[in-house]
Amino acid sequence: MPHCSVETPKHSPTGWARVSVALLIALVASLLNFAAWAWWSAPVSAPDVAARVAGLSFTPFQRNDDPVALRFPTAAQIDADLDKAAKLTARIRTYTSAQFEQLPAIASRHNLQVTAGVWLNANPADNAAELAAATRAQQNHKNITRLIVGNETVTKQVLGLQDLIKYLKAARAKVSVPVSTAEPWHIWLANPELAQHVDFITIHLLPYWEGIHRDNAVGHALYQFDAVQTRFPGKQVVIGEVGWPSDGDSIGQAVASPANQAAFVREFLAAAEKRKLDYFLMEANDQPWKIHEEGRAGAYWGIADAHRVPKFAFTGPVEADPYWRVKAAVSSLLGFALLAVCLCRMRGMRRLAQVSFALITQLVMMGAVYLVAQPLAAYMRTTDWLMLAIFVPTLTIMMAILLAHAFEFSELFWEGSLRRKFAQRPLPANAAEPFVSIHLACCNEPPDMVIATLASLHGLNYRNFEVLVIDNNTSDAALWQPVADFVSTLPANFKFFHLPVWPGFKAGALNFALANCRADADVIAVVDADYVIEPDWLAGLVGYFADPKVGAVQAPQAHRDWGAQVFRTMMNWEYDGFFRNGMHHRNERDAIVLHGTVSLINARALRDTGAWSEWCVCEDTELGLRLIQQGLTTVYVDRVVGRGLTPDGFGAFKKQRRRWAQGGMQILKAHAAALLKGQAHPTAGASTVRLSLGQRYHFLAGWLPWVGDALHWVFAMAAIAFTLSAIAFPATVTLPTALFMLPLATFVAAKLVVGPLLYWRRVPCSLLNIAGASLAGMGVSHAIARGVFAGLLGGKARFEITAKGQNQAAAKPWACVAEEAIMLAALLGVAALLVVMTPVAGPSAIIGESVKNLRLWTAMLLLQALPYAAALVCVWLSAKPARQKVFAVKVQPEA
Repeated sequence: MPHCSVETPKHSPTGWARVSVALLIALVASLLNFAAWAWWSAPVSAPDVAARVAGLSFTPFQRNDDPVALRFPTAAQIDADLDKAAKLTARIRTYTSAQFEQLPAIASRHNLQVTAGVWLNANPADNAAELAAATRAQQNHKNITRLIVGNETVTKQVLGLQDLIKYLKAARAKVSVPVSTAEPWHIWLANPELAQHVDFITIHLLPYWEGIHRDNAVGHALYQFDAVQTRFPGKQVVIGEVGWPSDGDSIGQAVASPANQAAFVREFLAAAEKRKLDYFLMEANDQPWKIHEEGRAGAYWGIADAHRVPKFAFTGPVEADPYWRVKAAVSSLLGFALLAVCLCRMRGMRRLAQVSFALITQLVMMGAVYLVAQPLAAYMRTTDWLMLAIFVPTLTIMMAILLAHAFEFSELFWEGSLRRKFAQRPLPANAAEPFVSIHLACCNEPPDMVIATLASLHGLNYRNFEVLVIDNNTSDAALWQPVADFVSTLPANFKFFHLPVWPGFKAGALNFALANCRADADVIAVVDADYVIEPDWLAGLVGYFADPKVGAVQAPQAHRDWGAQVFRTMMNWEYDGFFRNGMHHRNERDAIVLHGTVSLINARALRDTGAWSEWCVCEDTELGLRLIQQGLTTVYVDRVVGRGLTPDGFGAFKKQRRRWAQGGMQILKAHAAALLKGQAHPTAGASTVRLSLGQRYHFLAGWLPWVGDALHWVFAMAAIAFTLSAIAFPATVTLPTALFMLPLATFVAAKLVVGPLLYWRRVPCSLLNIAGASLAGMGVSHAIARGVFAGLLGGKARFEITAKGQNQAAAKPWACVAEEAIMLAALLGVAALLVVMTPVAGPSAIIGESVKNLRLWTAMLLLQALPYAAALVCVWLSAKPARQKVFAVKVQPEA
């Protein structure tokens, strides 16, 4: 039987032909990326209009100015702004007279008429100062043609109606120009008395705040204008503000975007010209400081940005995103560069697999560029930059995780891409059997379980072997003595050692076995104490060691006695997914995980590489990596050669997964130079070689999903903190909805779609079992996060034994999910708080966010809660008693 079966696809191109095909796929995927951006950013139709307007609302604050923080523009800056405004209009409307007393004189030099504003608040002294400044300005500057006293004071309940009327009377008595106050259209209709105290009516027509779809917005605004004009036929109606923001949260059907702003403005200007309306366009320049007052959209009403760059043209097509070409080029080129490297190295993959990977890669790049561009296109504050500094590295890791998922999915889903396959390899006829030393370490294990394992080893169809049972750190004689007694009934090649106190945990016990086994042992075999071994285990696999370059032969973990209990069934299929998918994927590039049971190891290599590492809680995986670093190859034979027991309940399952994650991070730290930089590991022995790129990839990519679980916890904590901060400090903190929502939704989709699809394709179980496996995997997310942090940040690790074979539930099963319950309660609590605080319709005045944004954020909190809810469901299911036919069970066929 051949050492390794390597399949070559029929009619497969070779050499430059393969490279050319790979590059062509990369190019086509990149062009599709660019085309998708173009489609997404398709131009919006809008009428061409003259680049001159009847009037502009004008506030001179610059990019970093803020009246709240008492940062004001200079006279030179105001002059430059008014010079630009004069090219667009002959009239401006201001909002305050006391803050910028020099403004009318500067405006006069640019031949600009001024409708001067008097800003009113609840402080009578401030209001008196404003009114006095406006009176002086009107008396000294003939270009002040009208006065607007108060801006939405009734709407925002700054003043009562009668108080406002008092200020209007005072102003009309002091100035010689027409006086009005500015309110939205509905305030005038609801308070007709107000019209008796003004010389003209100033209305605000801002359909965005009313949640009107952009397509209907101009018609809606003109309808309300006509309603006010009809209600007050004897008064001139002036539109004090009309416009649309270029960015901000959606409100109802109103979407703030550059295209919608340009289309609304141009459509309104065309209608205004036709009807000869008196209006002030909202507004000349963006005002970032207004985020404090009006939420995100408040900063983006200008027809020019805060740097005084016009946002759109008054003629020609209106682009949905003026910068889409830059974004498309960046994402397409990044995707092409990555694909050009990857696909050329993966050119043995089936074409469907390459196409699948290419398309997913470009989607990931599109999403990444979109997310990074979101905050960069906004007016960033210190808190925003801090958030971005945290988010970009996090996003990079998340991209790597998604691309790793895409690679595994593409290579495994489309059959025919894997070519490195191993079957059983028995010894040739009449060949001498290599001596195998089987090591079984146990600690506080049920004696009946260990005895069953030993009985199966006694039945091996193999002659040249020994079994060393190393019972370490078991103080209860009732646990180890029956095992010792049973071993005494077996042949002399079975030996029992009891080590009452022994360092190094399982690795220490295995090192003791290595020191006390026969010196001429060719192969070291490791068996866990709960495994019942098939008779032909050794006979079917030791033939591989005829090749001295074979460092280890690994068969899959498999389980027994699980079909009658709900959670044991879930665990079985959750484990099985890795051995049907992940191990095959890693085997393709000789990077399998040595997982510590039914493992066969080259004895000479084990001794040469320094034995088992007692500092690592995953000593098996760490050893496997060192064997590969010796230049040895590994073999994965997907044939069940023994079956163990699933952990005793969810608590034990969690503990095991936490240990694996912690051990993985320990290995990553210890072998960082070899894995990240490709350097030879300094302690791996004289024959150390550099790991191949594929081997480095698989060890790193294999741990990335666990890092993703840790990031999920970070995101959950950040989401809770952002929510509470936004409620407590609405003027300072805004919710980064898109930055959180898109990555989280993508991750949830990857777990709920990609994983089950691979199960459906490669794991022989029912759809219900697939759902159960997914639930079990999601339920240990928090335990994995704990393990990752412990491995990266913790000190000396402690090996925790996974309880098996106890056949009894924990006395307090819910105690093991206390942290998950706290996280779930926190996330559901803040989500419930948002639900209570979110109005049914209209803009939210509670924390400065739109209703749609609040609902999206609430949904994001609920998505964050899924793993913690899954943990509670798992512990509930694990406590259920065994019964027959809980799930539909299929017998695993041999590979």
